Parts: sequence; structure tokens; C-alpha cells
Amino acid sequence: MTPATLSPSPRLQTFLGWRVADIGKVTGELRREGVAFIRYEGLEQDDNAVWTTPAGDMVAWFADPDGNTLSLTQFAS
Repeated sequence: MTPATLSPSPRLQTFLGWRVADIGKVTGELRREGVAFIRYEGLEQDDNAVWTTPAGDMVAWFADPDGNTLSLTQFAS
């Protein structure tokens, strides 16, 4: 008997996220490694695809090789 192979659908909502101290530095480093950040229609994102929340937190999203949405967040406080 062969075990079943699961092929879950990618998560479109944030699947996993990291808190970072300097989102500009981290997004720059990841871009140099070939990571493409996601832009969402309706969100005002800067040139690095970083969205700033009304509270001042900054968030950037990207996808892993399986299509799951990952995020980086720099909290305002």
C-alpha cells in the first residue's frame, strides 16, 4: 500500500511572519536574493512594497516556493 500524498493549497492569508527591527534593510537584503514582494490593490505601499498601518507598524508580504504568503513586520513600538 502506498501512502497518500497530500497536496494542500497554498495559504493566501499570512501563513507565517517574522518581527524585524529594520524592515527596509531586511526587504533590501531579500530583494538582492531574488525575493519578490507582493503588492495589494487598495493598500498604499511604498517603493519596497511596505505598507504602513494607521498605528505605524510596517508590513511587507512575499510568497514561499509553495505559494504560501509570508510577512515581515516592524512594529512601531
